[in-house]
Order: sequence, then C-alpha cells, then structure tokens
Amino acid sequence: MDQAAVLALYDRDLREGARPDGPGTRVERVGNVVRQIGSDQDWSCVLWSDLDEASVDAAIAEQTARFGGSGVTFEWKVYGHDRPADLGQRLLAAGFAPEPEETLMVGDIAELHLDAEPPEGVQLRTVTDEAGVDLLVRVHEAAFGTDGSRLRHALLTRLAAEPDTLVAVVALAAGVPVSGARMELVPGTPFAGLWGGGTVEGWRGRGVYRALVAHRARAAADRGYRYLQVDASDQSRPILERLGFVALTTTTPYMYEP
Repeated sequence: MDQAAVLALYDRDLREGARPDGPGTRVERVGNVVRQIGSDQDWSCVLWSDLDEASVDAAIAEQTARFGGSGVTFEWKVYGHDRPADLGQRLLAAGFAPEPEETLMVGDIAELHLDAEPPEGVQLRTVTDEAGVDLLVRVHEAAFGTDGSRLRHALLTRLAAEPDTLVAVVALAAGVPVSGARMELVPGTPFAGLWGGGTVEGWRGRGVYRALVAHRARAAADRGYRYLQVDASDQSRPILERLGFVALTTTTPYMYEP
C-alpha cells in the first residue's frame, strides 16, 4: 500500500469532501473548515481543516460560536498530520476536552486475511429491523458501558433512509448478543468504515471481533469497495494488524460542550 497516497485519498474523500452521514445532518464548508451539523441526537463535528498559525485561532473561535449558539455538543476530530502542529493545544486552551487517542488504520480488502470464522456456538445475524437494532444497542451498552440512545437513533434513521449504506451485524451465543458492529459505506468513494466491534466480558479474546471484521470486509468487497477504514483503539489495533491493516496516522476527538 502507498500509505501517503491512501491517506491523501482518505482526506479528500471522507474529510474535505465529506457528505452528511444521515438525513438529519448537513455538511457546511466555511473558509478552510468542513463541519457536520445535526440535532442533539446526531454527530456534529469538525471533519477537516486546512489552517496555519495566522488563521487557526479565528477558525476555532468561529466554530465554538457556531456550535455554542446551537447548544449542541460537538467534536473537533484532529488527525496526527493536521496543521498547525499545535492544533490540539489550541483547542484545549479554547475549552475543548480530549478523549483517548486512536489510530487511523486502513486495509486494502484484497490484501486482508479474511478466513476468520465465528467461534463454535456463535452465530452472526444481520441487522435489518428495529428488533435487530435493539440487540446491537444492547450489546454495545454492555460492552462499552455507555448509553446507546444516539446509536439507536442513527441506526434506525439510516436503515429507514439509506439502508444500502449500512451493514450491521450481531454475534449471538445461545440467542444472547455477545458482540456487535456496523459498517458504513460511503457511496462514490472506495472507502467503507468499520465501527463498533464491542464484545462483552467473557467472550473477549475468542475470535469474535476478528470474525466480525472478516464478515464486514467480505460484504464491502461484494459491493465493490476497496478499502476498509477503522479508528482503532489500543485493544483492537494488534488484531487489525494481524489481519493486514496498516496504521496511517492518529486521530483524537476534542469535545466541546456549550
């Protein structure tokens, strides 16, 4: 993989050229900033910026004023190659709070090891309706310890409006959800994004996560996509590396609460 070329393609297609990730959101381009805005149930975020020492502070002030007026909590997604180099420190000074750093990993599907199958006794079920969404949200809350109401809203909205852009799957053991994940397909680009992948205690380290990645990768390939993109935690990065994913840069969410 030409890592620099793929990272540039990622920036162009998924950040600078971003499209709304749901019918309740819109993408705005203001100066050298691209942002997504939605309701308090949607993901509002600064997706891309091209700033320098002379323009960065004014751009940060403009975003906090824009989002602050709406009362919506939003994220400035900072990548390791974004400029200026001290963008994160400037966001901290403006009242943003960082969340744990993750690694942007990309895999060329044709080069991945996709022979992973679910462990014995585990079945994968594709999510196509509200009942399936409830199972996925249930296991997400159990695995991550977070509220899943926004995830539920996003999944139901996408299934209703753009079902061809979502592949969601739940792993069941004796009918009980033990892991779940989703893949968001980005039409007009070669990228599909892997999200979630949470597994409950007692089932971790048994190959469920690998099976979910392989299942989604095969689904993306069937739909003509070339690359899979993941914001990987420290726990998932080693698994993804063994499957053939490559680390391109880091990504850190900086959160702002009006």
